[in-house]
Amino acid sequence: MKKVLYSLCFLIAFMAANTASSQGLFKKLKDKVNKVVDKEVDKKAGIPPDNQSAGNSSSSSPGGPVNKGGAGLTNTAPPDVKAQMAEAETAHAAKNYSDARYSLQQALMGVEIQLGRQILKSLPPTVDTLNADTAQDVVMSTQWGWSNLSIHRVWKNTADKQMTVTVGNAGVYAGLATLYFSNAGMMEANGSKQNFKQVRVKGNKAIIQYEDSKGYTLIVSLGQTSMTVWECINFANEQEVMAAANSFDIDGIKKMLGEQ
Repeated sequence: MKKVLYSLCFLIAFMAANTASSQGLFKKLKDKVNKVVDKEVDKKAGIPPDNQSAGNSSSSSPGGPVNKGGAGLTNTAPPDVKAQMAEAETAHAAKNYSDARYSLQQALMGVEIQLGRQILKSLPPTVDTLNADTAQDVVMSTQWGWSNLSIHRVWKNTADKQMTVTVGNAGVYAGLATLYFSNAGMMEANGSKQNFKQVRVKGNKAIIQYEDSKGYTLIVSLGQTSMTVWECINFANEQEVMAAANSFDIDGIKKMLGEQ
């Protein structure tokens, strides 16, 4: 376990000096760390292998009161990576393995959020006639693992034209993407009009979908776990969607995610 902590501390120091070029290295080491820490901490904390997560339960009951409002949650800063690493080492030395595990998770989440913000900075401020609405930017790391990192931005104009881009693991589209990317000859058609179509964006495998109620959805596979999804409302045609997608530095995004 100490070797794992020392490896992460060394890596974080390296990333602080050279963040842009070290993402692929971090991803590879992090994947290994995930497995080692899960197994080691759960073993010492007495957590059975098949009992590592608890299901969600609803606190509402039929006939109960309905919430009518509230102040919501205040924004908090992302985890301080170095501080969380120090806390993990202290907790491990005290054999408080549950707190050590939590601090490691927080440290890795902090790195993911830093990476997400870096990807946001690399996205174009304008696309066609659309301007980025940075007030709607979202960087989210929901759990321990790269497949839970999600970066979200919206572009729009004064009319009803809008483009929403999600980078990372878009769970709602994961099944759809797997289905179509794994079968090169598969397509769906409705009469003479295709609802799905396989395309390429800057050499990357992609699928494009159109629905009257939603507009165009373009999904580009970035690697084993990552994808970029464009949701385009009130675009004139698929050529306009493809032109918008081609204005993104997809290779740069893949590099930052460690997918190449």
